[in-house]
Amino acid sequence: MADMVVVRKEGLYCVPGQFYIDPWRPVERAIITHAHADHARVGHRHYLCAASGVAVLRARLGPVSIQGLAYGETVDHHGVTVSLHPAGHVLGSAQVRMEHGGQVWVASGDYKLQPDPTCAPFEPVRCDTFITESTFGLPIYRWQAPQEINDEINQWWRRNAAEGRTSVLFCYAFGKAQRILAGLDAAIGPIICHGAAQVLTQVYRESGVALPATVMVGDVTDKAALKTAMVIAPPSAAGSPWMKRFGDYSDAFASGWMLLRGARRRRGVDRGFVLSDHADWPGLMQAITATQAERIIVTHGSIPVMVRWLQQNGWQAGGFDTEYGDDEADDGADAASATAQEGAPHA
Repeated sequence: MADMVVVRKEGLYCVPGQFYIDPWRPVERAIITHAHADHARVGHRHYLCAASGVAVLRARLGPVSIQGLAYGETVDHHGVTVSLHPAGHVLGSAQVRMEHGGQVWVASGDYKLQPDPTCAPFEPVRCDTFITESTFGLPIYRWQAPQEINDEINQWWRRNAAEGRTSVLFCYAFGKAQRILAGLDAAIGPIICHGAAQVLTQVYRESGVALPATVMVGDVTDKAALKTAMVIAPPSAAGSPWMKRFGDYSDAFASGWMLLRGARRRRGVDRGFVLSDHADWPGLMQAITATQAERIIVTHGSIPVMVRWLQQNGWQAGGFDTEYGDDEADDGADAASATAQEGAPHA
């Protein structure tokens, strides 16, 4: 039986359904797993995504043609029954289930199994072939419980505030920023968002996600309040003129890559918090097993290692070469644009 999904120069293509999944070149019809820039690109004629992700996608891509589909709702594309299921990655993230000719394929996009109050939890979907990401597809990647990380971040912030220093936490502006916000103890001090994070945080609020109050730095009239503030900013803000307004500050970076000593050193920040919106190694294995799929296709990340491990443990496994990137390290064009819009720092 021919493969239902193949790789074309435009992206992952569902052959009988005649649509693409997270294509990297412009196409007629694109199904988008989530709104990170490497998966949701401009230029497609028609977009389909989870209903809970429409507002985020529109905020990032502008006035494009988007159809929202409720989780579990089905549509038919040329005889392929398509439905979207929660991926637990960010607000509106989805796995794509495709059924045709008695076969079921699922494309995961990015996903995680850890609890996250800012998005729907990952839902295992029974299938014959599972296309999985592998961003952290090595056995060394094992995450702490989210509450432990929240406690560490709040302790670091509380200590800085007591010493009269601003806390600046760099993280990806979409998904990671809102997840961190949800775990902050707002009683410690004011929370300031860089413009890139503030725009998407407002989209989360309007989608019904409860988050603490945040302000833009230009809205802070009492400059003394900056000394006890938590600042959420994208990595691209590090070392920029925008940072000068905070004077004495302690900085940190939140990413799964902070598990690696070299990555922490290269970032050159005071602290690293190991927090990822991707599954760790146990999470990847748990998700793969839960699908009951006989065949696994591995995409972006540690493809050779995961394929070899899966083959040695009884799966039919192979890889797809894609052009998906690393949202954990992506500064994002949005950040540079937002910095410019906020203007030069005050003297």
